[in-house]
Amino acid sequence: MAYGTFAELARKAFVDESLAQLRNAGKRSSISSVAAMTGLTRKEAARLAELNIDTGLNSDRRYNRAVRVITGWTADPRFLDAEGEPRVLPMQGDGSFELLVKEYSGDVPVAAMLSALESSGTVISEEQGVRLIERAYLPTQTPAASINILGNDVAEIITSIDHNLIHERALRVFQRKVSNGSVSASALEEFKQLSNKKSQELLEDYHAWLTAHEVDIDPSDDSIERARYVSVGIYYYDDTLCEDPQS
Repeated sequence: MAYGTFAELARKAFVDESLAQLRNAGKRSSISSVAAMTGLTRKEAARLAELNIDTGLNSDRRYNRAVRVITGWTADPRFLDAEGEPRVLPMQGDGSFELLVKEYSGDVPVAAMLSALESSGTVISEEQGVRLIERAYLPTQTPAASINILGNDVAEIITSIDHNLIHERALRVFQRKVSNGSVSASALEEFKQLSNKKSQELLEDYHAWLTAHEVDIDPSDDSIERARYVSVGIYYYDDTLCEDPQS
C-alpha cells in the first residue's frame, strides 16, 4: 500500500473515532471538536467526515457492474460502429447509453453509472453523446478507492502461487511470464503499448467467454448448476517502476 493511501485511511479512522467518542459521551459531534481532538484543520476534518470509503461486497458489486457495462460496450454489436469499435452513444433511444446500462448493470441508475465512469476517466460526455476512452475500469475518486479491488488481485496471485508450490504438476494452474533483461530503454514505450493492446484484447476475449457461460445464482434452486468464481490476471513490469522519479 502506498504511503499516501495509508495516510488517508489513518486520518479517516481518527476522524471517525473522534465522532464516535463525542457521540458516546453525549456531546455535540461538531467539526470544530473533531479538529481539536485530531489536530487536523476544520476543512480537512470536514472532508474526511464526509468521505465514504467503500469496501467489501457493495464496492465489488459496483466494480463488477461497471466492468460489465464496458464489456457490453466493446462486444455487443448494438453499441459498435461499422469497424467493430465502440460507438459514441446517445443518452437515450436505440443503441443508447441508457440502454447499455440497463442491459448490463442490473439496477444501477443510469446517472450513477455515468458519474462513476466519468470520475474514473473511463468515458467523457460530449455534445454527440457518451464516448468510451478507456476499455478498462478502475475507480480513482480517492486515494483509497481502488484498495479493495487491487488487494483482491494480490490475494489471488499469492493463492495461485501457493497452490502451485504444494500441488503436483498435473494439478497446478497456469502461471507463466515472459521477460528479458537486455531490452533497449528506447523500446520500452513501444513494447508497453504493444502489451497493453494485446493484453486488453485477450482479457476481452476471456470476459466474453465467461459471460456466455454464466449461471443464475439462486441457492434455493437445486436445479441450477453451482456458480464458481474464476479470474485470469495480466500485469506489466519493467525495472523503471522501482526507480525514484526525482533521481
